[in-house]
Amino acid sequence: MPGSPSVSALLIAWGQGEPGALEQLTPQVYGELHKLARSYLRRGGSSQSLQPTALINEAFLRLLDQSQPVEWESRAHFFGIAARLMRMILVDRARARRAAKRGGAVAAITLTDCMAVSPGRAPDVLEVNEGLDRLAEVDERKAKVIELRYFGGMDREEVATALGLTVSTVKRDLRLGEAWLRRFLASEDNRD
Repeated sequence: MPGSPSVSALLIAWGQGEPGALEQLTPQVYGELHKLARSYLRRGGSSQSLQPTALINEAFLRLLDQSQPVEWESRAHFFGIAARLMRMILVDRARARRAAKRGGAVAAITLTDCMAVSPGRAPDVLEVNEGLDRLAEVDERKAKVIELRYFGGMDREEVATALGLTVSTVKRDLRLGEAWLRRFLASEDNRD
């Protein structure tokens, strides 16, 4: 769209409460959000009943339901928060499903595109969420790098830009964070 404002400019305008900014922004980010949602749901396996559009809608509702407007820094900041919201929505659904089934199976989130975690079975979304939360307690930056890379669908360069890091730092954080997460998830398997 020639002459239309950039995503970053629209995000800033939306954060400042400008009328119409969200209406202009939505069609510009919808395609990428849909791709991100499909990626999340694909990792969730066949037991995931949520559709990408429903996941996007729920994420948007949570974005709109903020008591204070978000001060968007950039396009990468927006997609990072959208990725985190989608992860939290799926975790909430998995927890509800687990509670409803009193400990029954939950949707598996296969991280085959990023690491081989456990030879016996794929970790479920709640285990991965707990692992990322624990990693954040030890090293918040590594947890954010992993979340943006594998759950946000960003490449290493985009992660570096979003977090203000170098690409080599992102690569190192991914390698070390993945090793930590593998070890954590393997110890979860041994507790069963």
